[in-house]
This record gives sequence, C-alpha cells and structure tokens, in this order.
Amino acid sequence: MSLTALVVDDEPIARHAIVRLLGDDPDVEVIGECGDGVSAVEAIRGHSPDLVFLDIQMPAITGLDVLATIGAQRMPATIFVTAYEQYAVRAFEANAVDYLVKPFSRERFAETLRRAKQRLAAARGADADTTARIMQALDSLRQRDDYLQRLPVRVDEHVVFIDVDDIVWIKASRNTVLVHLADRAHELRETMAALAARLDPRHFARVHRSAIINVRRVTAIHPWFNGHHVVTLDTGQQLRMSRYQHEAFLRLATLRREE
Repeated sequence: MSLTALVVDDEPIARHAIVRLLGDDPDVEVIGECGDGVSAVEAIRGHSPDLVFLDIQMPAITGLDVLATIGAQRMPATIFVTAYEQYAVRAFEANAVDYLVKPFSRERFAETLRRAKQRLAAARGADADTTARIMQALDSLRQRDDYLQRLPVRVDEHVVFIDVDDIVWIKASRNTVLVHLADRAHELRETMAALAARLDPRHFARVHRSAIINVRRVTAIHPWFNGHHVVTLDTGQQLRMSRYQHEAFLRLATLRREE
C-alpha cells in the first residue's frame, strides 16, 4: 500500500525525526514538511496527502485550529503528535484516535504507523467512523480548554498569574477566597461558587461548603465520624469532607485511580 504523508510540527528536531522514520518505510512518500499551522492548511489543501502527522501544541495556529479550518470530514487520516499532556492522551485513547507522545521510540512510531495503515486500508465506512472518533476527541479537548488554566492574583501593586495546577486547595471567606499554593496563599475577590464553575471538575472538587481541593494533590482519604471523611493533601494539610459530598468522594477515588 503506497501512501503520501505530510509532517506538521513547529519543532524542527521532532519534525525531522518523523521524516527520518518515515524514510525507513518503502510504502510511504513524504510530500512535505510544515513548521506552522498556516502552511499546514495550505499543504493539506494543495496536496491532499493520505496521512498527516499533526503537532497539537503549535504557537498562533495550533493543530486543533488546522483541523477546524480544514474540517474533520475533509481532513486526511491524522496521527496527532503531542508533548505529554494527560488531557489530550486520554481524549485520544478514549476515542481510539492515533497519537504519538514526544519523545517517542522507534517501536512506538512503527506501531502507530502500522495501525494508521490498517485503518486506511479498511472498508469505506471507516472514513465516517474515523471522523466521528476525531470529533469526539476534539470535543473533549475543547471542553478542557473552556476551563481556567491560569489565575490572575494581585501581589502588592502587581498582578501575577498562577497555574491552576499549582493550587493545592481553596478556602472560602465570605465574598473572597484564599487560594493556597504549596508555599504561599493569595486572596482573590471572587465567590467560591463563581470560581468553582471556572475550574475543571476532573481536577477540582468541592469537599466542603468552604473548601475546594485539587484532586491531584490528594495523598489519602480516611473515614471519620458520622459519615464524614478526612482528606490529606501532599502538603500535609488535612480537610474535613462534608458527609453530603459523598459523590465527590467517589469521584475523587476514581480520578486518583486513573492517574
């Protein structure tokens, strides 16, 4: 089976590594390389490759932007390339979408290419099926992008941004919240309910009326009195979980197992 391939990645080293590995396969002809999203769109439209290796995290125009511009229905078979990013990997795996995590081994590359070839050689109905799977994966990624990634806080006369991944827990205090990091805390003039709505529920859980925790910072969950539980965080902080947050407790346990 003879295939044409386009390689899209803003990192020259990663791009050249893919081209070099494809050169070992006599069935694949590399018809172009692109280092940005604009040239990728032009190349896909102009050359209609059978297979595209598409980097997700590119500046300005991302791999997702490229796909949105071309349209999932008109996009060639695609292998997504990403730096290790849990959300993307989970979305791709859940929907059986081919992907490579940088840096990847020769064996992993060969297996991914083999699987892509099989899908390209499958029945005609596979095109519609592949489009549906890609769209489902992208919907998961877009949903994640809707949530807060960085939080602006005031320090003296300046505003600084903190990554939400660095938040350990959040305490409510009337119309303000205290955002606790591992080594410091910041006061933010926002209600707990408003902030909770902007945080990814897969990573943050409200365990008490006045407390939200980062589930990735949980080290233990222990039963306490009268249906309550105590959550221990990796900073040593212990927080009581309301007995009415039993569902949150179950989701916490599930998320911890997945990670």
